[in-house]
Amino acid sequence: MDPAHRAVLRRNTRFLSAELQVSDSIVPLLFQEEILTEAQVEHIESQTTNTRKTRRLLELLPRRGPRAFRCFLRALDDFSWVRDRLLLDLHTPGPGAEPGPGPGAGAADDRQLPESVLQRVPSDRELSRLASRLGAEWELVLMDLGLSAEALFRCRSDHGLSAHGAALAGLVQWRRSEGRRARVQRLLESLQAADVHPSVLQDALI
Repeated sequence: MDPAHRAVLRRNTRFLSAELQVSDSIVPLLFQEEILTEAQVEHIESQTTNTRKTRRLLELLPRRGPRAFRCFLRALDDFSWVRDRLLLDLHTPGPGAEPGPGPGAGAADDRQLPESVLQRVPSDRELSRLASRLGAEWELVLMDLGLSAEALFRCRSDHGLSAHGAALAGLVQWRRSEGRRARVQRLLESLQAADVHPSVLQDALI
Protein backbone atom coordinates (compact mmCIF):
# COMPACT_ATOMS: atom_id res chain seq x y z
CA MET A 1 0.00 0.00 0.00
CA ASP A 2 1.17 3.51 -0.81
CA PRO A 3 2.67 5.26 2.27
CA ALA A 4 0.20 8.15 1.86
CA HIS A 5 -2.72 5.71 1.97
CA ARG A 6 -1.33 4.03 5.08
CA ALA A 7 -1.00 7.44 6.72
CA VAL A 8 -4.63 8.34 5.95
CA LEU A 9 -5.89 5.13 7.54
CA ARG A 10 -3.65 5.63 10.56
CA ARG A 11 -4.79 9.24 11.09
CA ASN A 12 -8.45 8.24 10.82
CA THR A 13 -8.43 5.01 12.83
CA ARG A 14 -10.55 6.39 15.67
CA PHE A 15 -13.05 7.99 13.27
CA LEU A 16 -13.35 4.82 11.15
CA SER A 17 -13.78 2.63 14.21
CA ALA A 18 -16.67 4.77 15.38
CA GLU A 19 -18.42 5.12 12.03
CA LEU A 20 -18.11 1.80 10.20
CA GLN A 21 -20.02 -1.46 10.42
CA VAL A 22 -17.54 -3.63 8.55
CA SER A 23 -19.32 -7.00 8.67
CA ASP A 24 -22.30 -6.15 6.45
CA SER A 25 -20.69 -5.11 3.17
CA ILE A 26 -17.08 -3.97 3.60
CA VAL A 27 -15.44 -7.24 4.64
CA PRO A 28 -17.45 -9.35 2.12
CA LEU A 29 -16.43 -7.07 -0.76
CA LEU A 30 -12.78 -7.09 0.26
CA PHE A 31 -12.92 -10.89 0.41
CA GLN A 32 -14.61 -11.02 -3.00
CA GLU A 33 -11.84 -8.81 -4.43
CA GLU A 34 -9.22 -11.14 -2.85
CA ILE A 35 -7.84 -8.37 -0.67
CA LEU A 36 -8.67 -10.45 2.43
CA THR A 37 -8.18 -14.19 2.76
CA GLU A 38 -10.80 -16.48 4.27
CA ALA A 39 -8.68 -16.87 7.39
CA GLN A 40 -8.41 -13.09 7.78
CA VAL A 41 -12.18 -12.68 7.40
CA GLU A 42 -12.74 -15.28 10.11
CA HIS A 43 -10.26 -13.52 12.37
CA ILE A 44 -11.99 -10.17 11.88
CA GLU A 45 -15.43 -11.65 12.51
CA SER A 46 -14.21 -13.39 15.66
CA GLN A 47 -13.67 -10.03 17.36
CA THR A 48 -16.27 -9.35 20.04
CA THR A 49 -17.24 -5.76 19.13
CA ASN A 50 -17.65 -3.85 15.90
CA THR A 51 -14.94 -1.41 16.97
CA ARG A 52 -12.48 -4.26 17.37
CA LYS A 53 -13.51 -5.71 14.00
CA THR A 54 -12.83 -2.38 12.32
CA ARG A 55 -9.49 -1.93 14.05
CA ARG A 56 -8.40 -5.42 13.06
CA LEU A 57 -9.35 -4.71 9.44
CA LEU A 58 -7.34 -1.48 9.54
CA GLU A 59 -4.33 -3.39 10.87
CA LEU A 60 -4.52 -5.86 7.97
CA LEU A 61 -5.21 -3.52 5.03
CA PRO A 62 -1.78 -1.83 4.78
CA ARG A 63 -0.19 -5.26 4.23
CA ARG A 64 -2.62 -6.40 1.54
CA GLY A 65 -0.97 -4.97 -1.54
CA PRO A 66 -1.30 -1.92 -3.79
CA ARG A 67 -5.02 -2.51 -4.57
CA ALA A 68 -6.14 -2.58 -0.94
CA PHE A 69 -6.85 1.13 -0.41
CA ARG A 70 -8.69 1.55 -3.72
CA CYS A 71 -10.86 -1.50 -3.01
CA PHE A 72 -11.51 -0.26 0.53
CA LEU A 73 -12.82 3.03 -0.86
CA ARG A 74 -15.09 1.14 -3.24
CA ALA A 75 -16.42 -0.87 -0.31
CA LEU A 76 -17.58 2.35 1.38
CA ASP A 77 -20.63 2.84 -0.87
CA ASP A 78 -22.91 2.72 2.18
CA PHE A 79 -20.64 5.13 4.07
CA SER A 80 -20.19 7.92 1.53
CA TRP A 81 -19.42 10.51 4.23
CA VAL A 82 -16.55 8.33 5.44
CA ARG A 83 -15.14 7.97 1.93
CA ASP A 84 -15.43 11.75 1.39
CA ARG A 85 -13.48 12.42 4.58
CA LEU A 86 -10.70 9.99 3.60
CA LEU A 87 -10.39 11.52 0.14
CA LEU A 88 -10.35 15.03 1.57
CA ASP A 89 -7.64 14.01 4.04
CA LEU A 90 -5.65 12.36 1.25
CA HIS A 91 -5.66 15.38 -1.05
CA THR A 92 -5.46 18.18 1.52
CA PRO A 93 -3.08 16.87 4.19
CA GLY A 94 -2.52 18.89 7.32
CA PRO A 95 0.82 20.02 8.76
CA GLY A 96 3.22 17.13 9.06
CA ALA A 97 0.98 14.75 7.14
CA GLU A 98 2.21 12.74 4.24
CA PRO A 99 1.01 14.22 0.92
CA GLY A 100 -1.37 12.27 -1.23
CA PRO A 101 -0.14 10.86 -4.54
CA GLY A 102 -0.33 13.45 -7.30
CA PRO A 103 0.45 13.29 -11.01
CA GLY A 104 3.79 11.60 -11.56
CA ALA A 105 4.01 10.38 -7.97
CA GLY A 106 4.59 6.82 -9.07
CA ALA A 107 7.64 7.81 -11.09
CA ALA A 108 9.02 9.87 -8.19
CA ASP A 109 8.78 6.86 -5.88
CA ASP A 110 10.39 4.53 -8.41
CA ARG A 111 13.66 3.96 -6.64
CA GLN A 112 16.09 2.25 -8.98
CA LEU A 113 17.53 -1.07 -7.90
CA PRO A 114 21.27 -1.48 -8.47
CA GLU A 115 22.28 -3.67 -11.40
CA SER A 116 24.01 -6.04 -8.98
CA VAL A 117 20.65 -6.65 -7.27
CA LEU A 118 18.72 -7.01 -10.53
CA GLN A 119 21.06 -9.74 -11.76
CA ARG A 120 21.04 -11.96 -8.68
CA VAL A 121 18.70 -14.80 -7.72
CA PRO A 122 16.30 -13.81 -4.89
CA SER A 123 16.60 -15.65 -1.57
CA ASP A 124 13.88 -17.62 0.23
CA ARG A 125 13.38 -14.73 2.66
CA GLU A 126 13.02 -12.20 -0.16
CA LEU A 127 10.51 -14.38 -2.02
CA SER A 128 8.50 -14.77 1.18
CA ARG A 129 8.47 -11.02 1.75
CA LEU A 130 7.40 -10.45 -1.85
CA ALA A 131 4.64 -13.09 -1.59
CA SER A 132 3.20 -11.30 1.46
CA ARG A 133 2.98 -8.04 -0.51
CA LEU A 134 1.51 -9.22 -3.81
CA GLY A 135 -2.13 -9.40 -2.72
CA ALA A 136 -4.64 -10.50 -5.35
CA GLU A 137 -2.18 -9.92 -8.22
CA TRP A 138 -0.02 -12.93 -7.30
CA GLU A 139 -1.57 -15.15 -9.99
CA LEU A 140 -1.01 -12.57 -12.73
CA VAL A 141 2.63 -12.24 -11.69
CA LEU A 142 3.17 -16.01 -11.69
CA MET A 143 1.44 -16.40 -15.06
CA ASP A 144 3.83 -13.84 -16.54
CA LEU A 145 6.74 -15.72 -14.96
CA GLY A 146 5.63 -18.75 -16.98
CA LEU A 147 3.79 -20.96 -14.50
CA SER A 148 1.12 -23.11 -16.10
CA ALA A 149 -2.57 -23.00 -15.23
CA GLU A 150 -2.14 -26.45 -13.69
CA ALA A 151 0.70 -25.24 -11.48
CA LEU A 152 -1.36 -22.23 -10.35
CA PHE A 153 -4.31 -24.48 -9.55
CA ARG A 154 -2.04 -26.70 -7.45
CA CYS A 155 -0.72 -23.66 -5.54
CA ARG A 156 -4.28 -22.53 -4.80
CA SER A 157 -5.38 -26.02 -3.77
CA ASP A 158 -2.40 -26.66 -1.51
CA HIS A 159 -2.75 -23.29 0.23
CA GLY A 160 -6.48 -22.61 0.10
CA LEU A 161 -6.51 -20.43 3.22
CA SER A 162 -3.30 -18.53 2.57
CA ALA A 163 -2.69 -16.29 -0.43
CA HIS A 164 0.83 -15.77 0.93
CA GLY A 165 1.48 -19.52 1.00
CA ALA A 166 0.12 -20.00 -2.53
CA ALA A 167 2.16 -17.10 -3.92
CA LEU A 168 5.32 -18.26 -2.16
CA ALA A 169 4.91 -21.81 -3.45
CA GLY A 170 4.58 -20.48 -6.99
CA LEU A 171 7.60 -18.18 -6.65
CA VAL A 172 9.75 -20.99 -5.27
CA GLN A 173 8.63 -23.26 -8.11
CA TRP A 174 9.56 -20.56 -10.64
CA ARG A 175 13.01 -20.12 -9.09
CA ARG A 176 13.60 -23.87 -9.04
CA SER A 177 12.62 -24.31 -12.68
CA GLU A 178 14.62 -21.31 -13.94
CA GLY A 179 17.75 -21.84 -11.87
CA ARG A 180 20.30 -19.07 -12.38
CA ARG A 181 17.96 -17.34 -14.83
CA ALA A 182 15.48 -16.66 -11.99
CA ARG A 183 16.74 -13.14 -11.40
CA VAL A 184 15.31 -10.11 -9.65
CA GLN A 185 15.16 -8.37 -13.03
CA ARG A 186 12.70 -11.00 -14.27
CA LEU A 187 10.53 -10.53 -11.18
CA LEU A 188 10.48 -6.78 -11.75
CA GLU A 189 9.34 -7.26 -15.36
CA SER A 190 6.50 -9.56 -14.29
CA LEU A 191 5.32 -7.19 -11.57
CA GLN A 192 5.18 -4.38 -14.10
CA ALA A 193 3.26 -6.62 -16.53
CA ALA A 194 0.72 -7.29 -13.76
CA ASP A 195 0.45 -3.54 -13.02
CA VAL A 196 2.09 -3.95 -9.59
CA HIS A 197 4.18 -0.96 -8.53
CA PRO A 198 7.96 -1.64 -8.43
CA SER A 199 8.04 -0.46 -4.81
CA VAL A 200 6.40 -3.78 -3.84
CA LEU A 201 9.54 -5.61 -4.97
CA GLN A 202 11.87 -2.95 -3.66
CA ASP A 203 10.32 -3.18 -0.18
CA ALA A 204 10.69 -6.96 -0.23
CA LEU A 205 14.40 -6.66 -0.94
CA ILE A 206 15.16 -4.21 1.89
